[in-house]
Amino acid sequence: MKLVIQRVRNACVTIDDREVAAMGPGAVVLVGVARGDTDFDVKYLARKTSQLRIFDDEEGRLNRSIEAVKGAFLVVSQFTLYADCSRGNRPGYTDAADPDEATRLYEAFAAELRVLGHEVKTGVFRANMQVGLVNDGPVTIILESRGRTAP
Repeated sequence: MKLVIQRVRNACVTIDDREVAAMGPGAVVLVGVARGDTDFDVKYLARKTSQLRIFDDEEGRLNRSIEAVKGAFLVVSQFTLYADCSRGNRPGYTDAADPDEATRLYEAFAAELRVLGHEVKTGVFRANMQVGLVNDGPVTIILESRGRTAP
């Protein structure tokens, strides 16, 4: 799994001019699921995301987790994180998981963040979404689960 995490002041998801999710301060998490990803990847990245210290402390240093600032997560599926642009100009997506497995793991990731005690909003898997956000900082972090050996 691959995540792009952006610290935001607010964010929303709109589908067909209808807002389906909105939140205030927190983080937008774009989630890409690869072939071969498992529940182990979900648990590892949910824990890591939950504990990530990307929010300012009193001295303006990135030293606080989302829990400390009482923020929320907006989790959005993004298979294009596994785009392969090494040949030609049209990306290939052979590394991305098939839609059924990607849906299951994407939903499991959002559920695991909830189990860890966080407010979680989501986009709609496989929908054409418009994601609006005000990036705060900007602070953008990329996390991957490949090559990890412990949760």
